[in-house]
Amino acid sequence: MNTRSLSFRLSCAAAIAIAIALALAAFGLRTIFNQEIERRAAAELGQIVVSLAAQVKIDASGMPALEAPMSDPRFDKPYGGLYWQIANGENRARSRSLWDFSLTIPEAQHGDARWTTDLAGPDRAKLLAVVQTIAVTTPAGTDAPLQIVAALDRSDLAASQQYLFRLLVLSLGALGLILIIAMSIFIRLALRPFDELGRGLRRIHAGSSRVLDGRFPDEVQPVVSDLNRLIAFQDAALERAKTHAADLAHGLKTPLAILGAVARQARHDDRKDIADPIDEQTLLMSKQVDRVLARARAGVSAALSRGASPVAPVADKIVRALRRLPDDRGLQWDCDIAAGASFPGDDGDLTEILANLLDNARKWAATRVRLTVTQSENETVLRVEDDGPGLQSEQMQGIGRGQRWDETLPGTGFGLAITRDLAEAYRGRIELQRSSLGGLSVAVIVPRPT
Repeated sequence: MNTRSLSFRLSCAAAIAIAIALALAAFGLRTIFNQEIERRAAAELGQIVVSLAAQVKIDASGMPALEAPMSDPRFDKPYGGLYWQIANGENRARSRSLWDFSLTIPEAQHGDARWTTDLAGPDRAKLLAVVQTIAVTTPAGTDAPLQIVAALDRSDLAASQQYLFRLLVLSLGALGLILIIAMSIFIRLALRPFDELGRGLRRIHAGSSRVLDGRFPDEVQPVVSDLNRLIAFQDAALERAKTHAADLAHGLKTPLAILGAVARQARHDDRKDIADPIDEQTLLMSKQVDRVLARARAGVSAALSRGASPVAPVADKIVRALRRLPDDRGLQWDCDIAAGASFPGDDGDLTEILANLLDNARKWAATRVRLTVTQSENETVLRVEDDGPGLQSEQMQGIGRGQRWDETLPGTGFGLAITRDLAEAYRGRIELQRSSLGGLSVAVIVPRPT
């Protein structure tokens, strides 16, 4: 998953917030449940104290006793977890569950009110106890203070608390999962307009549309409207640039034609010393104009993203044209083009690239020229190879660094230079290396629209 995704970040933030909220809720609810369980246990112990007080009597020896046994079977089971004790000074009556253990009550001034405390119990148990002091009439007619204690093993309370806590954790875990799923769905629905906006931009990059259409929420619509205005402004500006480039080409061709006529007239007058320099410079100027116009046209096409051009028809047309040239020398032309391969741009730029590469290979090939076109999910590769002499590694590295042949070797190298300019206009690159055929391998690698 993409960690830079807004959906991923919002989902993580929501999950963390839900987890923190549920953890705090679990802590708070556990505290409340524990207190409520302890309160209920104390209330039940208080009822046992009342029941004991209602049944207790004192015999002639001062020993307290119950008129009837307590009904809870835990009182009869040794260390059963539920205990009672009635003390009249040193005379004590206690439940069978205490066996031979006597509860020690801390000194406290509570009068005849019931109060709750923690006691040490048998078998090192910790007890929750309710204590009350009452006055009971003895057979002699006097009132004797009796201390009545009912106690419960805290391990039983802990077991109940742990059971409720497990139920609480399971319930809150299920609730958290439901909330996270619901929040993820909510985030997906909230971000759906941005997904549609992204699809619209991809259609524009692919050239299948020039406007962001569809209905968007009020919060997103201003962005969409501004993007549409920006796209319209860009289209208009690029069309004007294309028109100006065409006007510039037309304006330069007339002076170049006049210079060519002057050169021909000079050659007719047997002034080759004038005609030859004019022809050479006119040719250089013409190629420079062609190069600049090709780059400008490629920049316009790449910026407008007017769709993709199939490679096979263009390549077939160029190869047929080159085969008909007088100096073809009977070369073997091999074309291996992937089915459905396309160039992400104008077919005129594709023609310019393939024509330059194939014509350059034709000039230097001994017997064979090979065109290979492959296409992956991310890029399109146009590779032209020949079995000619190739280039030295220094020359290939110079071109790879952007060195222009027209500056180092006048009159040559414009084809590769224009090809590199066109590839860069489409955010691509050109790679030169030794071909398996023995000559030069030139690959134009252009990324596909995303």
